[in-house]
Amino acid sequence: MTEDGDELQAPTDRESPVGRPVIRGDPSLTGERAREALAFDPDDPESLALAADTVAAFADNTAGADDNVFMLRGAAACAALVRGEGSYKDAAERAGDGVTVSFIRKWSRVHDLPRSIRRHVAKGEIAPTAAKHVARVSGEARLHLAWAVLDHDMTVRQVRSVASAVNDGADVESALAQQGITLGELALRLPPAIYCELRRRASLEDAEPGVLVAEALETAFEDG
Repeated sequence: MTEDGDELQAPTDRESPVGRPVIRGDPSLTGERAREALAFDPDDPESLALAADTVAAFADNTAGADDNVFMLRGAAACAALVRGEGSYKDAAERAGDGVTVSFIRKWSRVHDLPRSIRRHVAKGEIAPTAAKHVARVSGEARLHLAWAVLDHDMTVRQVRSVASAVNDGADVESALAQQGITLGELALRLPPAIYCELRRRASLEDAEPGVLVAEALETAFEDG
């Protein structure tokens, strides 16, 4: 099973336990900072207290706005606090003055994004501020929007507009088209020999190269 593909039941929500530093603790993604990764256990009172302190500091600290790992840690603390306290409202109250329900909700949703998306947030390829809007939509539209961010260098404003349109009832393809983006369009660099053979077969079969690539990938994903 793959996390991509329309009919392959790609995960669209977090599958690992809330608060566990699966991405933040991965050295291949965060380097030496993986050692700093904190786990937040919503069932442990001391860990929950740490989460509350972390959320309070996160809400009050704009200096880390460009620090993806910092933002992911804050998101994890928000999600753990919600799980431990039982509601967004109680989590906000536990974190203290200056922490709103809206703040807790937005960042908890980022923590709940699937691993395939969170990896790109950690690597700085999807800005945390954009991830907040990706997390506003659900289901497969969430994946489509995230991949469009990667493939088309979408601005945060564009991501916000698409998320709002989808939540207002538009399908994600139409919402992206309004921003001049074609869903499923990306640039690929192939080894010259593969590129030449792809073009040759496409010519002989009177087909677009993308059709042959899609068929080959579908077969490979199903076999895998």
